[in-house]
Amino acid sequence: MGKLKGQTAIVTGASRGIGKAIAVMFASEGANVVVTARTEYAIDDLAGRIVQSGGSALAVTADLSIDSDLQRIADETLANYGRIDILVNNAGIIHPRINLVDFDFELWRNVVAVNLEAVALLTALCLPSMMQRNYGKVINISSIGGRKGSKGRSAYRATKAALINLTESVAAETKPYGIDVNCICPGGVDTEGYREAFRMRGKIDDPSLMAPEEIAKLAVYLASDDSSSVTGAAIDAFGGSNPLFA
Repeated sequence: MGKLKGQTAIVTGASRGIGKAIAVMFASEGANVVVTARTEYAIDDLAGRIVQSGGSALAVTADLSIDSDLQRIADETLANYGRIDILVNNAGIIHPRINLVDFDFELWRNVVAVNLEAVALLTALCLPSMMQRNYGKVINISSIGGRKGSKGRSAYRATKAALINLTESVAAETKPYGIDVNCICPGGVDTEGYREAFRMRGKIDDPSLMAPEEIAKLAVYLASDDSSSVTGAAIDAFGGSNPLFA
């Protein structure tokens, strides 16, 4: 039996990168996985592959900047599985290096909407199901960028820093209901989004980058009962990009 047998997990931004790796690994541990992203064909393909491998998956196409789409994610999960045990807020916008004075503030607001506001709202929509059963796990994917600012990274890093604070606040609010809320702060990970944002070829250009599966393993730990003593934590998973090695 897998560590997540019979539990239902929502993973946002599951069409690729870290989210996809988490969804696949959760399914391999026995979870019913609800995968969501804007790219319909990608999550349909992922859900199909999980089902073909003997797992259980549901694809929900959604734009996290739209409140009604967030509500639909929660509603369709409950309609299909009757419960929400785990929520992984992974989806995020990674913008290229842009100084604040040059920023298109429509993009700035969209980064905040997806990276922070959507996390808060989707979490609020999922918590009642967890609170009713006095059990739940919420995992927010922050970043090494949430620990410190950087030139040209103001919008992204501000939202990732806020996620750490949000994690702590919600953990304090929900612990009486048996819910654990934590976040992971990955360093550089070889994902499609990372390559696009920094116009690079991943590990070919930077061997220090981690594989998405390395973060997925940590997410499995936080989603399982193995992490029963951990809540309100921001876990640094910097890999080869750890500043200690600089």
